[in-house]
Amino acid sequence: MVSHSAKEVFILGLTQEGRTFRPSDWAERLAGVMSQFRPGGATPGSHLSYSPWCVPNTLDGNKCVIVHTDLRDEEPMAWNFVMNFAKDNNLQVVEACLLPEHPPAA
Repeated sequence: MVSHSAKEVFILGLTQEGRTFRPSDWAERLAGVMSQFRPGGATPGSHLSYSPWCVPNTLDGNKCVIVHTDLRDEEPMAWNFVMNFAKDNNLQVVEACLLPEHPPAA
């Protein structure tokens, strides 16, 4: 269960047992399916880019998908789809927030 205070959820490409999830492009595929769910709704051509609510990334050398919790509020069925994907594939899910790669200049 994801808390209501979290802003982002990471679906990691690791099973609960620590095995790497396959196929290797799973994160891009999942984010591609979710591309139509975005602030303001789908527009012509929006399927050509990832939704800001569901973005593939890499964390510690492992594929992941970062899912913003705004998706839960705006598109509950899409949120359930993503969370059930993780559950059905026994993937690790963690609440987190991305930090900038470089600290701000002082």
